[in-house]
Amino acid sequence: MDLASRIARQFNDSAETKRSAGELMATVIADAVGLMTNSLMNNGKILACGNGGSAADAQHFAAELVNRFEMERPPLAAIALTTDSSTLTSIANDYRFEEVFSKQVRALAHAGDVLLAISTSGNSPNVIEAIHAAHEREAHVVALTGRGGGAIGEMLRDGDVHLCVPADRTARIQEVHLLTLHCLCDGIDCLLLGVEE
Repeated sequence: MDLASRIARQFNDSAETKRSAGELMATVIADAVGLMTNSLMNNGKILACGNGGSAADAQHFAAELVNRFEMERPPLAAIALTTDSSTLTSIANDYRFEEVFSKQVRALAHAGDVLLAISTSGNSPNVIEAIHAAHEREAHVVALTGRGGGAIGEMLRDGDVHLCVPADRTARIQEVHLLTLHCLCDGIDCLLLGVEE
C-alpha cells in the first residue's frame, strides 16, 4: 500500500465533499445564522447536543459563542448539553440514555431558543428525543446531519433549519460539520457586529 497516496486521496475527497456541500448548503446555513442570531438578539440561547464526535462539535460551538470566534464581541448565550457528567450519568442511570439531552432541554429551553441537534446519521435516538423536547418548549431546531437526514430530517417543523451534508461517509460528514459550525459562528458575528464584507 502507498500510504502517502492514500493520505492525499483523503485530502482530495474531503475538499471535493466540502465544495459540493458549499454549493448545496450555503443558503440554508445563512438561514440557520439568521435564526440563531435572532434568538440571541432577543435574549435567547443556543443549546447544542450530539454523541461522540458530534458531542465534541457541540462543545466546540458553544465555546466559540461563549468566548469568541475570530472577532472581539460580548459573550453569547450557548450551552453544550454534553459536558455535565453528573447530569448525563444520573439521567442515563435513573431513566434511559435516550433522555440525557431531552431532560436538559425541558429544564433549560424557553420559547424562541434554538437547539443545535448534531447527528451524522440523522438517527441518534437521544438527539431525536431532544428535538421532541425542543418542540414541546417552542424552541427552534437547527439540525446538522448527513446521509440524507435520517429520521431527524423527517421530524423537523416549519421554522426549523436542516443542514444536511451531501455525503454518506462519517469522516467526510464530520469534516463538513466542523466547517459548517465555523460558518455559523462567523455569520452570527457578522450580523451582530454589522460586518459588511
